[in-house]
Parts: sequence; C-alpha cells; structure tokens
Amino acid sequence: MALPSTVYRACIQLSDIDRGIYESLQATVARHPSETEERLVARLLAYALFFEPELAFTRGVGAGDEPDLWLKGSDGRTLLWVEVGLPETDRLTKASRHAERVALVACGKALAVWEQNLHKLETVRNITIITFSQDFIKQLTSRLDRTISWSITITDNNLYMNIGDESFETVLQLRLGTR
Repeated sequence: MALPSTVYRACIQLSDIDRGIYESLQATVARHPSETEERLVARLLAYALFFEPELAFTRGVGAGDEPDLWLKGSDGRTLLWVEVGLPETDRLTKASRHAERVALVACGKALAVWEQNLHKLETVRNITIITFSQDFIKQLTSRLDRTISWSITITDNNLYMNIGDESFETVLQLRLGTR
C-alpha cells in the first residue's frame, strides 16, 4: 500500500523589494512520500522568489514532464518554468526551448558536483539559476510545521525570513541570468 502525501498549508507574507512585490500568499502544498522536507522548503522558497499572480504548483515529483512551478499564459504557452533541486542540464535546455523563461533554485547535497555542469547552460539566454546556503534550508526544515507561517523580505539579493520570533537570512547567489 502506497504512503499518502503529507499536506502543508502555507501563509507567506512576501516583501520582494527588489521587484516591488508586496503580497500575502496562501498555498496548500503536498509533500510526496519520496520528497524530502528540504525539497519542500526549497519549493516554497522558489514560489516566493519567482512569485507572479498566476504562478502555480504542478503535480510535483510524480509528473516527470512538468516543472515544480509554472506560469501559463491565457493561450496555454508556458511563460515561466521553475525547477527545484539538481535536474539534468538537458532537461533545463529543453525547457528553455518551450518556455519564455526558465528558473532553477539549485539545492541538494550534491550541489557542488552539479555546479561543475553550469558551463553547459551558459549559452541558454532565458535561464536563471539561484543557489543559497544549504544550512539555511536545514534551519528552515528544523522549524517546519504542517501549518507554515513565514514572513519573507528580499532586498539586494538577500533573503530575510521570520518564523514566529526567530529570524534567518541567506544570500541569494545568482549563478546565471537575472531574477
């Protein structure tokens, strides 16, 4: 018998000063049994980093042909394709041919090894790759509840987060492209 997904309800107060976005975001996100809590946290951070009003979570790890998040136009075209983790560079290159913009929040235990492949993506013009401290992800994961309440401020490529009365911060390291 397959294990069920774990459902999380997230409320994120977003102040993205760099992009002039000030929103209260509500999302219900399912964590597949094969997905780590670190990856779930990274998906929620990607949602905040690339937020646009119609940005939506996809079916997740069970749908291999979809990204983690996407923004579709009224005509069905993919305007923004957002991946989380360490996907194959070929997958990102293919996505760049089918979407106006591609973004990757690169994270995971093998990040240092994966970064050796960045040169394969340097000619892709519509891609953005961001990384941040794995310790930051671990800190957030250790405070993860099924009901998530985060306050995020993004300014000058720094991300500041409040969870209750605790504060956290990380530098957004732009590896390719622009946010």
